[in-house]
Amino acid sequence: MRATMREHAGKAAIVQLGGTVAPERVVTYGTLERECNALAAALTQRCAPGATVGLVAANSVAWIEADLALLLGGFVEVPVPLAFSAEQAAHLLSACSIVLTDDEGLRRFEQWRAAAPQAFQAMPCLSIGELAGGIGAAVAVPGAEDRVCKVIHTSGTTSAPKGVRIRTHGLDALLASLWQHATVQDYARYLNLVPFSLLIEQVTALYMPFMAGGTVVLPPTGEKPLGDPGAVAADKLALLRRARPSAVTLPPSLVEALANAAERLPQLDTAALCEALFGRATAPLIAAGGAPVAAATIERLARRGIVVLQGYGLSENSSVVSWNTRAANRIGSVGKPLAHVACKLGPDGELAVRSASLFAGYSGSDPSACHTDAEGWLWTGDLAEIDADGYITIIGRKKNLIITAHGRNVSPEPAEASYRSVAGVADIVLLGEGQETLSAFVLTAPGVDQLGLRAELERHGERWLSGVERASTFVFEADAPALRASLFTVTGRPRRPEVERYVRARAA
Repeated sequence: MRATMREHAGKAAIVQLGGTVAPERVVTYGTLERECNALAAALTQRCAPGATVGLVAANSVAWIEADLALLLGGFVEVPVPLAFSAEQAAHLLSACSIVLTDDEGLRRFEQWRAAAPQAFQAMPCLSIGELAGGIGAAVAVPGAEDRVCKVIHTSGTTSAPKGVRIRTHGLDALLASLWQHATVQDYARYLNLVPFSLLIEQVTALYMPFMAGGTVVLPPTGEKPLGDPGAVAADKLALLRRARPSAVTLPPSLVEALANAAERLPQLDTAALCEALFGRATAPLIAAGGAPVAAATIERLARRGIVVLQGYGLSENSSVVSWNTRAANRIGSVGKPLAHVACKLGPDGELAVRSASLFAGYSGSDPSACHTDAEGWLWTGDLAEIDADGYITIIGRKKNLIITAHGRNVSPEPAEASYRSVAGVADIVLLGEGQETLSAFVLTAPGVDQLGLRAELERHGERWLSGVERASTFVFEADAPALRASLFTVTGRPRRPEVERYVRARAA
């Protein structure tokens, strides 16, 4: 990446689109290198070599500069989502020497400090913009030895998120494998849509484009990324069209919104449809992950000439484990393992992963932590199938398995993904442990007729799901940021025990 900065000094590295808050901003590779050097030099004067540094910022130019400065300067970075509670943030930041912020990050940090003054009182907080605006010579890139470069949050079963310790050699191995299935042209213009605090977005939105000499496109200042409270997938369709991306990584909600948008334009051929959806005559490289996407949704887009490549990963493997590719795409699966990854199944169908990109352990403990055995296999807690050609299909989470009163085992995730494709469903969680039939807690999109939606969900279940997977009763509630924050993790996964308690309390 440093070589790219020097080779393409006059080229746009980052474009933040203009909006109501601020005009468009363009940062060249030359400016990016200069500001990263200044920030790394300033940190070197304030911190011991290899110090642990927190990063609390919005999806901004400042976030990118801080991430690169910490990576190239040999520090250990702890990025914290702005959506975290004070308790969660304090848990992750407790080991940090200092915390870097932009304006929005500082506002959030002060809110955390007000909520938990003892946890944050002694924590120094520095402005990225002020440090990056100084003058600093290029900081020597750390040597070739492996080291921990990041501590990435991942959701657990307690209020204290696990910290996954990411290795530099692990990132190297992952990026080398990803480049076997992508071209420099693919990453010429990448649109950022989800929080940078997610490792997959750091890999695909920053490192892949910057290695390719491409441009990272940021939404207008103040526009919330998907996953933050209040962000709605369908609202991002106009941004997709405006940004004209050559590559994007989409969460399931936006794949659904894209398929629905395509269906509203049945008269257009593929080129015209791509112009309408992406502002260009061909579809970008579209990767999907984070949660299951219904195969029927991906097929709807494929019939219109828009290919969605679903993958699977976890932070403990530095993100991606497997990925469908243009050359080998089997809809319904999450593709084959990347070149540096081996996978196998345990006797109960649990997926195990062994690779050169495995993490260096956790910074904390949690009952949901993955176990690594003596042979180096990471047991993921995910139930899967691997077919004769090596394609992996994720069935669900082992710990989420619902056992009904009739002794039937149900993995809720595939059925939830199927129900989520019904228009008007913002999210859905299946419940039913020890019950004769399943029930569903449904978050509805604004203005949805719940009686009509109930009928549509019943029809969908009859057509697409087996009898044991279908919900017999539905509990509806309008989607709202506060409700979502209390019942779902920052990455959008349901907190199933909390959902069950909430539904029981409503019925009482």
